[in-house]
Amino acid sequence: MELWTWMTYVGVITALISFPGPVALLCTTHGLRFGRQRALATVLGGTLASLVMMLLSALGLGAVLATSETAFLVLKLVGGAYLIFLGVQAWRAQPQSPARGPQGPAAECRHHAPVTRLFRHGFTVGISNPKDLLFFAALFPNFVTVGEPQAMQFVVLALTWLVIDITLMSIYTAMGSGVGRWFDRPGRVRAFNRATGGLFMAAGGTLVTTSR
Repeated sequence: MELWTWMTYVGVITALISFPGPVALLCTTHGLRFGRQRALATVLGGTLASLVMMLLSALGLGAVLATSETAFLVLKLVGGAYLIFLGVQAWRAQPQSPARGPQGPAAECRHHAPVTRLFRHGFTVGISNPKDLLFFAALFPNFVTVGEPQAMQFVVLALTWLVIDITLMSIYTAMGSGVGRWFDRPGRVRAFNRATGGLFMAAGGTLVTTSR
C-alpha cells in the first residue's frame, strides 16, 4: 500500500470515527457512570464489533445485505430495537450521582459495574447497525491496490482502524468521566439520563425508519 493512500485512509476514518454516533454516545455515558477505566471495556467491545464487520464485509456479506431486502430489514429492526431498549433503560435509570464519595451508592455503581456487561453493550451497539456493514463493504475497496497482496492490505487497514477507533472512543470515555463532578445533584443526573435516553431512542428510531 502506498503511503499517500494510507494517509488518505487515516484522514477519512479519523473524520468518520470522530463523528458522534451510538457507540460514541455509549462510551461517553459509560465514562460518566462507571469511570474511564471500566468504560474501556465498552470501547473494546465497540472496536471488536468493527473488526467483525470488516471481516464480514471482506467475506462478501456486505454485498448480501446490499441485495437482500429481507436480511437488511431484519438486522435494521434488531439494531433499532436494541438502541431503543438502551434508551428506555437510560431514561428510567435512578439519578445516582457519580461524583459522590467512595461510600456513596453511586460509587459502587461506578467502580464495580461488571466489565463483561460493559463490553457486551459496546459490542452489541457496534454490531447491530447493518449500515455499518455496508459502509465497510463500500470503504475498503477504495483503498486496496489491485494487483498487490490483498490480505496484507486488509491487515494494515484493520490495524489502523483499531488504533484510531480505540484512541478516539477512549477520548469520549474520558470526556464523560471528566464531567462527572458536575453531576453532583440528582436533578442534573436525571436530566442527563433522559437526554441520553432520548438520543438512544432517536438513534434507534432513525435506524428503523431509514432506508439504505
